[in-house]
Amino acid sequence: MPEQFILIPGRTSRQGTTLNEGKYTDGYIDETNTMQVNPDDMQRLGLSEGDHVRMWNDVGEVTVPIKPSKGDELPAGMLFISYGDISSRLMGLDTHGSGMPDSKGLDVWLERANTPSD
Repeated sequence: MPEQFILIPGRTSRQGTTLNEGKYTDGYIDETNTMQVNPDDMQRLGLSEGDHVRMWNDVGEVTVPIKPSKGDELPAGMLFISYGDISSRLMGLDTHGSGMPDSKGLDVWLERANTPSD
């Protein structure tokens, strides 16, 4: 059964390091396409590292592999993914006159995916 979460896209140091090597390198693609989930949420949902989840909101839908967040970096009920193609698919077009769409605190639904897909 789907559950609602809050998605917080952002930048990571690994993303910056791998960006210097190129956006098409395995490291950069892995960093921007793998979502971090609170370990307690993963356990409650019966998810393991490497499982794929389907995540969606009123803007779009994505399927991504997951990994547990480290320590207490990510509170329960929140998800994190590095800025990139995946996070952009869930951002609306309205920039509220700022030139930048809302990119933090996105309300999303999450459930286990049957199979990985793009």
